[in-house]
Amino acid sequence: MALAKYNFFRSSESGFSLVETLIASAILATALISLAELFGIAIKANATAKNGGMTMILAEQKMEQLRGLTWGFDAIGVPLTDTTTDTAKVPEAATGGTGLSPSPENTIQGNTDGYVDYVDINGRSLGGGTVVPMGTAYIRRWSVEPLPTNPNNTVILQVLVTRRTDRGVADAGSVARLPDESRLIGVKTRKTQ
Repeated sequence: MALAKYNFFRSSESGFSLVETLIASAILATALISLAELFGIAIKANATAKNGGMTMILAEQKMEQLRGLTWGFDAIGVPLTDTTTDTAKVPEAATGGTGLSPSPENTIQGNTDGYVDYVDINGRSLGGGTVVPMGTAYIRRWSVEPLPTNPNNTVILQVLVTRRTDRGVADAGSVARLPDESRLIGVKTRKTQ
């Protein structure tokens, strides 16, 4: 019994119909539009992550600078407090600043002289003051508050780093942290020198 031979490579003159072509084109167009939207979302997420990382670095720098100021006791037990270092300048100046002096109310909510400095896009300090200088990309605000239960020996340090934008209602009340901002809170207690 002979088997019939089947040619798998037969040529066919039939092609795709117009309807099949339109459906395939619609599917491709939908996929490309979805892909373009994903690229947009990814670009925005990357920018937010970059800004969040930069604000965290700047907040950590300021917190370490504040924690490095003198807040302790001398050899005979007299409290020592740095109340003159200007931490709004880089390098910091030994005089002309507020050091660890208790800050006025709402220094985190607004630009208060002695408790704010400005940073450019590359992380270089542009100085302090209440007027935002040209080239500012980030604003660092901080507060120094005595701990209510031990005000002579413990202070609460807060640092908020924001982009140079209008924060709207985020500056009201508890000072909400926006997605690409950083806020650190720390405690400093007196120690023997």
